[in-house]
Amino acid sequence: MNEIGLGSLSLILIISTFIGAVMTLQIAFQLVSDLIPTTVIGQINRDSNILELGPTISGLVLMGKVGSAISSQIGSMRVSEQIDALEIMGINAPGFLILPKIIAGVIMVPVLVIIAIFCAITGGLIGGGLSGAVAPSDYILGIQEGFNGFTVAVAIVKAIIYGFIITSVPAYKGFYVRGGALEVGQAGTKAVVIGCIAILACDYIITALML
Repeated sequence: MNEIGLGSLSLILIISTFIGAVMTLQIAFQLVSDLIPTTVIGQINRDSNILELGPTISGLVLMGKVGSAISSQIGSMRVSEQIDALEIMGINAPGFLILPKIIAGVIMVPVLVIIAIFCAITGGLIGGGLSGAVAPSDYILGIQEGFNGFTVAVAIVKAIIYGFIITSVPAYKGFYVRGGALEVGQAGTKAVVIGCIAILACDYIITALML
């Protein structure tokens, strides 16, 4: 939990804050009309970050950072015969090595996603205020208007599924790697690619089912 959560916190804070700021500027650029109130910018930024950008961008970033680390750790243990030693001693290697990572991922990724959503909305407020694209008062009013709490539930469901994918796919690829250092690196690359595709596929499926 410390490695997955606290170890990735700074990266999530930086990326989500800038994404929120950029989203505000792009929305303001596209909604240049006297008929559309500027409070809509806050609404669109809030909903897009809660439903899509917060969970999915965080999931893809964590897949690259956490997934490659898990795959290389377990893969190195496999090629150096540490896993074989555990199995000879009668220890359930998957339960000992993989299960704690999956539990940590399912718990910590939703926490990181909530933090990412908060930072993205705050970044939008800061970015819009500094650039003059939207007044802070209008942005805050837009965040508060028409809020649907179900969108947060969708984001949490996505985050839980992503947490499972981020930890299970790399753990599987690392656990069953064969060869040496080259194969460990290749397994890490394959794990990240497969994991990112799985995250995007689950993103579509969850959105179709829940919305």
